[in-house]
Amino acid sequence: MSQDSLDKLNRRTFLGTSLAASSLLAAPALAQTDAETTEIEEEVTETVRRNISSFRSLQWQPYFSSLNKGAVLVDTTSRALHFWSEDQTVYKLYPTSVPLTDDLTRLGRTSVIRKVEGPSWAPTPSMKVRNPEWPDFIPPGPANPLGTHALYLSWKYYRIHGTHDTRKIGRRSSNGCIGLYNEHIAELFELTKNGTQVLLI
Repeated sequence: MSQDSLDKLNRRTFLGTSLAASSLLAAPALAQTDAETTEIEEEVTETVRRNISSFRSLQWQPYFSSLNKGAVLVDTTSRALHFWSEDQTVYKLYPTSVPLTDDLTRLGRTSVIRKVEGPSWAPTPSMKVRNPEWPDFIPPGPANPLGTHALYLSWKYYRIHGTHDTRKIGRRSSNGCIGLYNEHIAELFELTKNGTQVLLI
């Protein structure tokens, strides 16, 4: 085989490997297998590698005693949200944003108490202390940090919501809430109901 042919083959192999790695990282609602994780390990940083290795499907039984009204598990370490329907016919896995710091992170059991399509947003008192330049109110729309849909939890000020800033997903980037891509929160919005169980770990 000529050197020119070898060079072309190497370029194709490199591009194929890079595209495969990109597609795995860009397919957020699918759990990745050990083989897929191994394939892209050399292409990502140590932090991302740990995140990908823990981004996998889970069973609901270790976390909930039943699936009454459905169940949402948010794993703040892997930055993943798991949903199981009450009749066990639907399981979803989504990447999320998580709070910026441990002191902003609340763990434990709560539930969905309200669902809002096109939510408005106002900063909490503690947010205004940290960021006095922030506006007091933002109506629904592309500037709204809650995205297109929001699930309000029984914990005051805590929500699972969308975001128009897709760079935040997969990162520590929120002031306490859990963020999803708008297309994912729209799907979760339809699957959940008032009373759906939520556990943050």
